[in-house]
Amino acid sequence: MRGWRTGGWTEWRDATDGAVFDRPVRRVQARLVLGTRRSGATVEVRALRLTADTAAAVTAATPGRTYRVYATRVGLVGELTANGHTIVPRDHFVALPSRRGLAPLNTGDYTVRVCTTSGSRCEYAPVWDVGPWNTRDDYWNLSAVRENWKDLPQGRPQAQAAYQYGYHGGRDQFGRVVLNPAGIDLADGTFWDGLQLSTNAWVDVAYLWTGAGPRGVVGDGPLNIRAGASTAYAVRGLAARYANVPIQCYVTGQTVAGPYRTTSRWNRLASGQYVSHAYVSAVYGGTVPPC
Repeated sequence: MRGWRTGGWTEWRDATDGAVFDRPVRRVQARLVLGTRRSGATVEVRALRLTADTAAAVTAATPGRTYRVYATRVGLVGELTANGHTIVPRDHFVALPSRRGLAPLNTGDYTVRVCTTSGSRCEYAPVWDVGPWNTRDDYWNLSAVRENWKDLPQGRPQAQAAYQYGYHGGRDQFGRVVLNPAGIDLADGTFWDGLQLSTNAWVDVAYLWTGAGPRGVVGDGPLNIRAGASTAYAVRGLAARYANVPIQCYVTGQTVAGPYRTTSRWNRLASGQYVSHAYVSAVYGGTVPPC
């Protein structure tokens, strides 16, 4: 199943036990896979009945599927991304090689958490461009849903398989020789400031729309994410403007005056780090409990 929300369709979700969406939807599409074990037999669908319910809010925030992939730097200052954003110096967004995970302009409907392999630095950033290498490789999805390269393991980008193992003759979907195993592109600010990388590197990426639970929308950023509920704690990375971050619970800490409120509330993210609620424009997907 997939549902329509502002800006477009959600990704397809397995509906074996019912499909749950993080926000209310008014239209849905269903896709069935038919099969038979008997040779020569045919199968057909004669009827399909769908019912809609309001699901109980999920309170446990989870980051969703996480894979280690190779990251490269975008650059391209002054050019347009796939969703119409003009790239500025030290920008904060990422690119994935499929439009299925592309967020509309100035939204974080599709947001990733990308971290160094040591876990010392992370950034939450919206997906605003398509690439690297391919444009139809939603490698984070199950084989039954993945648009292309269905024989590859879930979580392995086609470019990585081509570069490391000669898959598809070592070429991408356009026939170009793959020169690195990249599965994500990072804008300059995400690369240099968020993760503090100096060269292309392997990173751990959580595809946050595949998770569940409350999400907070970062209304002003890039916002520091900290080790504790005060500006005295060390900065562990950044949350870009418009990023939708998974909020596990909240604590009382230092009072902060921000663009949306003055508050002592700090939100603990699913990573165990904290952001001030003064910079969060909205929360959806469930009720955030106290820690």
